[in-house]
Amino acid sequence: MARLTITLPDQLHRALKETAARRRRTIGDLIGESLALYGVNDEETVGALVARARAHAAMSEREALRLAVDETRAARRR
Repeated sequence: MARLTITLPDQLHRALKETAARRRRTIGDLIGESLALYGVNDEETVGALVARARAHAAMSEREALRLAVDETRAARRR
């Protein structure tokens, strides 16, 4: 597992620590969940998502990939 160093304002760091403690999670867990909710996923995860979407919607690989890219871009603009 990779390690990452980030710089946060003191107030945000305290809030993150408090939230992690309240939820009985680690700061790393919260950051990882936040990244996933923001749409940051590895290629394998994205591929599995596209495969499930194709199977469910009976779309071609090209159609499913186009839809996934469009939806991801729209979500990131919000």
